[in-house]
This record gives sequence, C-alpha cells and structure tokens, in this order.
Amino acid sequence: MNIYHISQYVNRGYDTYDSAVVTAESEEDARQMYPGGERSEYDFNDWCKPNDVEVEFIGTTTTINKSKVICASFNAG
Repeated sequence: MNIYHISQYVNRGYDTYDSAVVTAESEEDARQMYPGGERSEYDFNDWCKPNDVEVEFIGTTTTINKSKVICASFNAG
C-alpha cells in the first residue's frame, strides 16, 4: 500500500481540512479520499473537488492493507 500526503488550497477558512496523510493503492485513489473519513458525497464546504487535490507520494507500507486516513489537519473555527 502507498502512503500519500494530500492537500488542497481552495477552501482555506475556518472549519476546513487543509491536508491529510492517507494510504491508498494509487495517486488517483488518494485524490478521491476525504480527510474526515468515509462518506458517500463530497462536502465542498470543508474540502474540495478531487481535481483540486494535490497529491505527494511519501512511501509504502506493508502493515496497512486498505485505504484509510492516517492523520488529517482540520482548521476549527
């Protein structure tokens, strides 16, 4: 499983996520992830559309075998 840092610069106000560290199979899978965990629809008020997500490859892991959010940065207001 790959480890990625995902970030966005579209929503920068209070009560928004600005970044997260996630595990995913691919960069595209990481781009589709929501830092707040699982949900069926995107809430563009606290994150952004997948096309606006910046993805940086960090490394790999053999101890995690599914896509998940490891840590997220939320700007509470």
